[in-house]
Amino acid sequence: MADASFSKEDFHLLCDKLAKKDKDLAQIISQYGYPQLWHRPHGFATLVHIILEQQVSLASARAAYDQLRNKIGIITPKKVLALSDEELKGCYFSRQKTIYVRHLASALVNKELDLHTLDQLSNEEIRTKLITIKGIGHWTIEVYLMMVLHRCDLFPLGDIALINSLKDVKGLTKSTSKEEIGEIALRWKPYRTIAAFLLWHAYINKRNMIIKDYD
Repeated sequence: MADASFSKEDFHLLCDKLAKKDKDLAQIISQYGYPQLWHRPHGFATLVHIILEQQVSLASARAAYDQLRNKIGIITPKKVLALSDEELKGCYFSRQKTIYVRHLASALVNKELDLHTLDQLSNEEIRTKLITIKGIGHWTIEVYLMMVLHRCDLFPLGDIALINSLKDVKGLTKSTSKEEIGEIALRWKPYRTIAAFLLWHAYINKRNMIIKDYD
């Protein structure tokens, strides 16, 4: 059974609910307004994009994703598998990410994985399925759950921007451990995803970053 999710209709209400419990989150809304309701489409192309975002800037990942799309049009597993390593390198794919994306594409072509039925499963069932694919770790899974399926209660401790934003908003030292941050995030259950959206929103605005829409 699927875990709880949120929608455009209740997103601001949930932001307000958290703001009433946490003055620091309330300050984000007061200073920057409500966060964007980030949404990414279901499927292979989105997972490719999230893999590209691993441990690099969003701009670098987007450049590689756009280059791939310019080369092959609609991004499908079969089209990606038809490309040579050199062609993927020409799309700014590292050797490691070339391997990861090929593993994912092969799993889909061989019907070892069906991304379009994931919304019927619980977070942990989805994690169990995706973690078997080389190159898909917990951060990638959590971003997919948050951005694609809009599951309510995720907080990826492996996300550097998110952690730095929380430290900044809460006035924590740089040496604050992930365990301590996890304890703070527990206060926002069962809406930790909403808290994460607010913290990303603060991070983006403080740095005047421009984030392109996902498509």
